[in-house]
Amino acid sequence: MRRRRSTATTTACLVLAALAGCSGGGDGSAPPAAPSGSRTPATAAATAPAPTSSASPSPSASPVDPVSIPGLVAREHRGSGLRTTAVLARTDAYTRYAVTYRANGLTVSGVMNVPRGRGPFPALVLAHGYIDPAVYTSGRGLAREQDLLAREGYVVLHTDYRNHAGSDRDPDNDVDLRLGYTEDTIGAVLALRGSGRPEVDGDRIGLLGRSMGGGVVYNTLVVAPGLVDAAVVFAPVSPRPEENLEHFRRGEDDPLAEQVEAEHGSPEENPAFWRAASPLTYVDRVTEPLLIHHGTADTVCPPRWSRRTAAAFEKAGKDVELRMYEGEGHTFGPRWPDSMDVTLAFFGRHLR
Repeated sequence: MRRRRSTATTTACLVLAALAGCSGGGDGSAPPAAPSGSRTPATAAATAPAPTSSASPSPSASPVDPVSIPGLVAREHRGSGLRTTAVLARTDAYTRYAVTYRANGLTVSGVMNVPRGRGPFPALVLAHGYIDPAVYTSGRGLAREQDLLAREGYVVLHTDYRNHAGSDRDPDNDVDLRLGYTEDTIGAVLALRGSGRPEVDGDRIGLLGRSMGGGVVYNTLVVAPGLVDAAVVFAPVSPRPEENLEHFRRGEDDPLAEQVEAEHGSPEENPAFWRAASPLTYVDRVTEPLLIHHGTADTVCPPRWSRRTAAAFEKAGKDVELRMYEGEGHTFGPRWPDSMDVTLAFFGRHLR
């Protein structure tokens, strides 16, 4: 377990160190973050890298595209103001709250399960998979995991993301590859850590994501190394956004695919943009252990995506474990208890 300073200076350093450095003699301030959804290049000291298969963002002469992994790295990420707004349920093991927090200037809603008993407890931020925002309700997604993990002694914060439930709106988020969800997840961790709640141990925080949320976790590990202690993903999407666009959007003649390519260019027209939007391009930045679960019968997110991701992490010398489940589909059925036993053991090693 790593001990972290919780000052604003340290947080800024974690996110910006690879780009601009962090001097202990200064005030620790970072350039102002671009407004959410802004098309204006970030004005941080960092500038856009030339993406390679394993390159960290580094200074160059070009401004950072805010819709990119380097753009997210260059931002000063903020998360604060975690507050409970209602008690949703009391069980024999935990209390369930409706919550809100602030992430890079937006208010984001969610739910939080707090175990009964003496804290502080280790905490987990959960990133859910795709659910149409038009039908989404707060806390929907990862319901089994929310319950089980709280019963096992974890504070569980399930973020709704922007544009969902009671969260603020970001009209550019979908066209900008939903990278805002990564900001919301980083903000959730920072809000938990800075909440001052005695139940939360801010030095023991992990991530768990499912499907689309798995991609959010990949981004978070690359953008903010050192932010958490460990991460788990279930049936994740591809870490290559152009592959997700092709798989989920183009085949259905979805107008969003046309909007994305009109704004950023197709993978064929603008390959540099798509490389810079992929966490695999910057996998060498990752410092936390990662556990990937995937079913061999998953027809939503092909198992080959996780095999290839694990291979890329291994090639980069990262701590990654891939667990394949014979016959399991995207949502996990009979083998879900087994997968959670593995998950609990994994978090137990790294967060306890």
